[in-house]
Amino acid sequence: MAYDFLTFEVKDGVGLILLNRPEDGNAITLEMARELLEAASRCDEDPEVRAVVLTGSGKMFCAGGDLKAFAAQGDRVATYMREVTTAFHAAISRFNRMDAPVVAAISGTAAGGGLSLALATDIAIAAQSAKFTLAYTKIGLTPDGGSTYFLARLVGLRRAKELALLNPVLSARQALEWGLVNRVVADEEVLATALDTAKRLAAGATRAFGETKRLLLTGMTASLESQLEQEARAITALAGSADGREGMAAFLGKRPPRFMGQ
Repeated sequence: MAYDFLTFEVKDGVGLILLNRPEDGNAITLEMARELLEAASRCDEDPEVRAVVLTGSGKMFCAGGDLKAFAAQGDRVATYMREVTTAFHAAISRFNRMDAPVVAAISGTAAGGGLSLALATDIAIAAQSAKFTLAYTKIGLTPDGGSTYFLARLVGLRRAKELALLNPVLSARQALEWGLVNRVVADEEVLATALDTAKRLAAGATRAFGETKRLLLTGMTASLESQLEQEARAITALAGSADGREGMAAFLGKRPPRFMGQ
């Protein structure tokens, strides 16, 4: 599929998604949200994709929703917003349910839905000059993109409320201290670091990554007994998988494992 508002390529087991509306801060329109969902679905369904890097072109990671596009809808804005969030949320769900780990390379500003998108990735790497702000209530709206799900889990309820109600702008170092990102690197190294991380993940046990991601999603809300049952089912299935058998054999043989993502 040809894309108009992002680029997508697969190399060395890594799917690279580049949000590509730099003149508009990579702000999310309905068309971009739909393309993001299509790219996420390809990453989910293509066995060649064993890790994903998500980044933005130009000076911003993503400025959030395109307010100009929203305002242009006039009386139809609520319907348009529903269409955007339907596609955007489906993409975020795909990224979190797929086996392939998703790594964010964050340069510039991640604001609104852009911050929500960054929060929804599995590993987040930020440039030193990156900035982070939620900003929804600042314009009279409420957070979307899963931020009300992920934020408190990452930073705690007190700080989540501060970010959502007071809308501070955090530096990359503050974001690291608060737990919004995993690493901060020099601006010129952010994409290379994210790609290197993704390549390491792409060489790993892809099915085990996926099951682990899904277990961590349910672990915050499931009962202990329910979660123990899900853990038992997952580890039982993986023990009989090709990668599970290879991992155990490599450990016992004191050699590096050769995972095939199966």
